[in-house]
Amino acid sequence: MNNVKRIKNHNMKGFTLIEIIVVVVIIGLLAAVIAPNIFGQVEKARLNRALSDLRALESSLNLYRLDNFNYPTTEQGIQALVTKPSGSPEAKNWKKGGYIPRLPLDPWGSEYQYANPGTSGNDFDLFTFGADGKVGGEENNKDLSTADLR
Repeated sequence: MNNVKRIKNHNMKGFTLIEIIVVVVIIGLLAAVIAPNIFGQVEKARLNRALSDLRALESSLNLYRLDNFNYPTTEQGIQALVTKPSGSPEAKNWKKGGYIPRLPLDPWGSEYQYANPGTSGNDFDLFTFGADGKVGGEENNKDLSTADLR
């Protein structure tokens, strides 16, 4: 009986090199098909997050205006949503605690840009330069602004 057990255990040696290579090739093919789809979704998610941040900042700026009768100047910047700004015009009715807890960075790690007055008749411009951090661009390098929310 003991000899039979030894023979059975001795005959089991594991996977062959061919079997391992086949499995590795199959995993590689699956990764080649799935990876581009996943990376495409990551960029789409970054663009959506940037638009969501712009929408939230725009709403906070509108609340600031309701309390203080004007938007922060370019010099005061959107930092005025977090800490009471100095300079003119004075924020007489600035909400204690601010309008947002902290300023978000865009999905690519840069600060959102703000200008008052805005271009094309807008009260202000709020935007990000996209992934490349430069003016202009296409796809994930595209500049996004509050105008894209409309």
